[in-house]
Amino acid sequence: MEVLLIAVLVLVLLAVITVVRTLRIVPQARARNVERLGRYTKTLQPGLNFVIPYIDRVYPPIDLREQVVSFPPQPVITEDNLVVEVDTVLYLQVTDPRAAAYEIASYLQAVEQLTVTTLRNVVGSMDLEKTLTSRDTINSQLRGVLDDATGKWGIRVNRVEIKAIDPPRTIKDAMEKQMRAERDKRAAILGAEGQRQSQILTAEGDKQAAVLRAEGNRTARILKAEGEARAIDQVFQAVHRNDPDPKLLAYQYLQTLPQLAQGPNNTFFVIPSEVTAALSGISKAFTESLPRSPATLDAAPAAELTGQAADDAARAAKAAEDAVADAAEAEGIHKSTPTR
Repeated sequence: MEVLLIAVLVLVLLAVITVVRTLRIVPQARARNVERLGRYTKTLQPGLNFVIPYIDRVYPPIDLREQVVSFPPQPVITEDNLVVEVDTVLYLQVTDPRAAAYEIASYLQAVEQLTVTTLRNVVGSMDLEKTLTSRDTINSQLRGVLDDATGKWGIRVNRVEIKAIDPPRTIKDAMEKQMRAERDKRAAILGAEGQRQSQILTAEGDKQAAVLRAEGNRTARILKAEGEARAIDQVFQAVHRNDPDPKLLAYQYLQTLPQLAQGPNNTFFVIPSEVTAALSGISKAFTESLPRSPATLDAAPAAELTGQAADDAARAAKAAEDAVADAAEAEGIHKSTPTR
């Protein structure tokens, strides 16, 4: 009885194991190769699959998603014999699980070695400056070579990116000095341009200010000249309208003579020949008895008029003597001062 129970349990366990080995569930974006008696039979697709237990051998799943593979920096010699370290990243995807498993032993290692050799060939044909500025060209060339070589392995290379290109430390220092010199040069040029623009704007402002100042001075002089001309015209009209006699004009002329020598820079002035005639006319005018009008005779007594006339004559004679003395003094100054 116990032997029968053990046999039943063994059969049940064997049946469970057989069912488990028969049913295989493959996740999405995965694939599993199946060998039957040591030969490739099929590839299990995502979902529920059936295999023959104990005869079919199911291999580990292969990831069909796009994979990101980063390789360590590789030393590469450029055309101008400089060693640079290039760090690359590959984006690849398995398109044929059978070829990826049976055409190459390790497709990741093969892709890495192929990338290194292709990178050395591409960068070795460029100098350092072109290498640093031609990343797109390097990426496209690498992708073309890798895609052609990995096609038979069931792998598609979607993208190749250059993460970093590190030149030697000495080259970095030289490049930094060059860039610093370029920046200093641009800064000096910009400073000179700014100073030039500032000077141009300042000169333009000074020019405009000078023009406006000249316009203002011209307008002021024109207005002043017009005012003086109008004043002279009014004086001239007033003089001619009142019809003054020559005696009054001669007296005014004598009053103007002392003002000619008041300036600090006036060392001499010219006395016209008409001064003597003017002085004689003024003296005669004030020493002679003035004619009396009928209104004056009617308004004041004769004795009072006679006294007033005598006082006027004395004052006129005193003014004439002072004028003659001033004229003589001015003439003496003129004779004693050398002509410049």
